[in-house]
Amino acid sequence: MKQTILSISGKPGLYKLVSRSKMNLIVEMIDESKKRLPVFATDRVTSLNDIAMYTDSEDVPLMKILTSMYKKEEGKEASVNYKKSSSKELKEYFAEILPDFDRDRVHDSDIKKLIQWYNILVKNGITDFEDEVEATEAENEKEG
Repeated sequence: MKQTILSISGKPGLYKLVSRSKMNLIVEMIDESKKRLPVFATDRVTSLNDIAMYTDSEDVPLMKILTSMYKKEEGKEASVNYKKSSSKELKEYFAEILPDFDRDRVHDSDIKKLIQWYNILVKNGITDFEDEVEATEAENEKEG
């Protein structure tokens, strides 16, 4: 993902960072509308690069999970309907992607949001998760 993909607390969907100013960010919805809107310091904005999922050992970056989903689904949208699936079905599906996920700390709502985000990204042609993972790892190596 060459551009920064963001999640904004309280707002549905995902957003692409378009521009920055002193007082706010300008973001564009990642959907058909491509609607642009300002985001202010009071909004809780999180980059997908900064999100990780709990496992029994160490946290796994969201980009690695999205890459695993992409490989499992062969580049298509998720095969599971996150809106209609039972808790058991969601956990079984997620276990195929991240076998050692922490079943106590990863909730159904987390899995549903992950699937929703994955579908949004794939539907809009944003699928180069690996590039982002490699860039982050290279950055971490420089710091360490």
